[in-house]
Amino acid sequence: MGDETRERTSRDGLLDVGDGNQVFWESRGNPHGRTVLIVHGGPGGGRSRTAHKAFDHTVFQIISFDQRGCGDSVPSAADPATVMSVNTTDHLVSDIEKLRRHLGVDRWLLYGGSWGCTLILAYAQRYPHRVAGIILIGVTMTRPSEIDWLYHGLRRLLPQQWERFRAAAPEHLRDGNLVEAYRQMMEHRDAAVRRRAALEWCVWEDAAIAHETQGSPGQYSAKPDEARLAFVRICTHFFAHYGWLDDGQLLREAGRLAGIPGVLIHGRLDLSAPLITAWELAQAWLDAELVVVEDSGHTGSAAMEDAVRQAIARFTDGDLSGGSSGRQSHPAGEDA
Repeated sequence: MGDETRERTSRDGLLDVGDGNQVFWESRGNPHGRTVLIVHGGPGGGRSRTAHKAFDHTVFQIISFDQRGCGDSVPSAADPATVMSVNTTDHLVSDIEKLRRHLGVDRWLLYGGSWGCTLILAYAQRYPHRVAGIILIGVTMTRPSEIDWLYHGLRRLLPQQWERFRAAAPEHLRDGNLVEAYRQMMEHRDAAVRRRAALEWCVWEDAAIAHETQGSPGQYSAKPDEARLAFVRICTHFFAHYGWLDDGQLLREAGRLAGIPGVLIHGRLDLSAPLITAWELAQAWLDAELVVVEDSGHTGSAAMEDAVRQAIARFTDGDLSGGSSGRQSHPAGEDA
């Protein structure tokens, strides 16, 4: 590929979204093709450097971006001076819409996992006429029950690891809301307190996926210092406020997605985000199909990769303008 072709098919920039924030974005593939927006997890995890490879670059224009405060967006949440009050789900939804207008996209396919699912649903319910289809992997809706499970309820299965997570919180906060306790530590004036909180949070996140044969040991705690600080500060900020969403809001308003085809891909062995969330969403969103991957947890498996390929193929070969797959649910990754 010559330099001219490379320049035509790959571009990036910083988009001023207001509040002193600039969001980094990049585009790959066919600038005249079907557009897909890849929405990263975390929150604060930053864009994937490899997710674009799942899409045919001759068919799709593939857009990735870093949400406020992380990755190559500025300012970084790792800087204690960065104001967090202007980093909420509502701000991120608006940022996505500003990016769509900036790029001149009419409608796009939305693709993402984990926290990215929550953000995609929030965006799609506000701007359904801008969404051609949705692929969600490891479905979350950031409800209080989901946050409570991951940071409190999961202690039933990982008591030793959870006790370490709890013990790292200030003594007067250990028996309360640990997410809020860690949020306060991430706002502490002492850099050492912030660094320790970020590390212990990531050690717990690692413990939650440690049972997964496909998971990378130390996936979260191995992050570089600045990325880890930004990730945990954003996570605790969002999760302490349950994403600024009313309890069950995204499920109650699933009717706004009527006519938008969707595929929900979820691992049955996912401890971080149990299957019930994806199942409930599939019951409420009649145009979505739930694919249960029998051997996968939150970090995926070969069978999950295959399910993702099949989902993308539907939107590669099919009509992005609509269509319904109903409430059908079928397993992937098990013997016939």
